[in-house]
Amino acid sequence: MRTIEKPQENIIQDTKKYIISTARSLFSEYSYLGVSMNDIAKKLNITKAALYYHFTGKAEIYTEVLNEVFDSLSLSISEALNEKTVDKKLHKLIKNYLDFGLKEKNLVKAIMLKLSPADPRIKKHITQLREQVVDLIQPVIEEMSTNKKLTRKINNKLLTSLFTGMMDGLILEYSFLNKKIKSDEIADQIIAVLFQVPLNIKLSNGIKVED
Repeated sequence: MRTIEKPQENIIQDTKKYIISTARSLFSEYSYLGVSMNDIAKKLNITKAALYYHFTGKAEIYTEVLNEVFDSLSLSISEALNEKTVDKKLHKLIKNYLDFGLKEKNLVKAIMLKLSPADPRIKKHITQLREQVVDLIQPVIEEMSTNKKLTRKINNKLLTSLFTGMMDGLILEYSFLNKKIKSDEIADQIIAVLFQVPLNIKLSNGIKVED
């Protein structure tokens, strides 16, 4: 039986995907500054020359990794938007965001907290990704504000910034302390704080939280 060989272009694309996937795990664990091209090549068991054949340098690899992480985070947020009620949407959004953030560690801190390297091109790219994440979240905040009949003086953009800031701070704290995060319970707490939902009633996930 004749074996059908992959076109050279497909082989190169597969190789680049593998490099990005490997670099992603390294950047997530050690951050941009903690990883060198030599570290990536060593993890891949290839020479630096072979790595430079596919990418111009660490900054290009990091940018590709950030794009991949943003796509994964966007998918996680979009999954939450499929919930039937706004309460469940927001609850799942918070849970997914926190769980994803703790899993990806330094990469999510780079996008969400703008903890980026000095390279101005990377800083600009991270800022753009951050804005896109906020744009995905804001419609849920607006829907929740309408649903809870909050005062019209509420600035939904500001509320979205406060909302994401709370989650970002938790990701930073829990990753620094290397603690497991109870995302279900924390989601209820955040909703209670921002939208004045009493804590002594059952919230969207059915967990009763006492004052």
